[in-house]
Order: sequence, then C-alpha cells, then structure tokens
Amino acid sequence: MIVELHGLEVFGRHGVLEEEQREGQTFLFDVALEVAEPDEDRVEATVDYREVAATVQDVSDRVRVDLIETLAASVADALAARFPVAHVRVRVRKPAPAGIPAEWSAATAERARR
Repeated sequence: MIVELHGLEVFGRHGVLEEEQREGQTFLFDVALEVAEPDEDRVEATVDYREVAATVQDVSDRVRVDLIETLAASVADALAARFPVAHVRVRVRKPAPAGIPAEWSAATAERARR
C-alpha cells in the first residue's frame, strides 16, 4: 500500500543564494511511503500523515542546506528511520527558482529498507 502526501508546504531557509537563506521560501514536498496494509481501521495501524508532515518540517527546521537534493535525501533518511516503511520517495519542489523561467525545480530521493 502507498501512503502519499502531495504539495506539503514547508517554509525553509535553503538555497545557494544568500538571499534564499536569509529570507527563506516555501518548498513543496511530495512524499510516498510504501507501508503494510493496515489490519484494522485505526490510525495506529498505519503511518499517521500528521507525523509524516511533522517529520518533514522538523528536518527542514534542523538543517540548512544549499541543495534541494540534500534536503530531499535528509527527509527521506529521516522518514525511513522513523516509520515502518518498505520504501520512501521524497520529492522537494522549489517554486519559481531564481533566474529560471520555470514553474518549479525539483529533486527526488528514494530509500528502501533492506
């Protein structure tokens, strides 16, 4: 079973440019977690979206990175370590990247439990 969050808005002070780190910006996270199918209809039987969102926010608050690649990898590592998942995929989107006529740029990291 895949549990997903798309477009999770998280404010962070990440980026190569000094202005990005000083002023910060909103990043969009798309998270997909492969989990066991719950055997009962209770949130405790699966991964709680609220805890996933809180983990993403916590990682973004704790680290300050230049690259969204590093941010995606850090979040993927934290989610794989905290939750009982077989696989995790994290895409970090940066809306309106500075100096580029694009809607957004993105980096994706994946982790599998071995």
